[in-house]
Amino acid sequence: MEHIAKDYISRGATWLFITTLIYFLMNGAQIFETAVIVPKWTAAPTESFQLFKGKYGLDFKTFWIAMHSVHEITFIMAIVFCWKIDPIRNWLLILFLIHFAVRVWTLAYFAPNIIEFQKIANAGSNVTDLLSRATLWRTLNYVRVGIFIAVSLGLIPLCIKMMNLKFE
Repeated sequence: MEHIAKDYISRGATWLFITTLIYFLMNGAQIFETAVIVPKWTAAPTESFQLFKGKYGLDFKTFWIAMHSVHEITFIMAIVFCWKIDPIRNWLLILFLIHFAVRVWTLAYFAPNIIEFQKIANAGSNVTDLLSRATLWRTLNYVRVGIFIAVSLGLIPLCIKMMNLKFE
């Protein structure tokens, strides 16, 4: 690795730490939602879908859009500002690709299904097989949240390596 200026490393470290912090904040919200909210609404559909019902029903769409948008911007900034630091950049790219794949899965499967569950709650329609669909959603959500946590944990060794570079 060529000689990299201290200020470049410092900016890279700053963005890497910001994205790691945001990722852990996002994980906290995911863990809370997965441990507290998801078991409630998946317990006995359509009755448990009452959590989604009405004007004041649960709807996390705005929160998750904002949280992921901020996080993905900081993640991209970390990649940009760590671009000249090969080992950091390469691992950031790998972690971002994993993150991006899970986000695509979220947009293709999780979001449309929860939107449909919310519509069912508010329309009062009686759809068959809801318990198995909600159970599958809950089970796959455990996998999804686990992957997001693994990606955020993967950022920790990069932060440590970056701190070592910063103080060389």
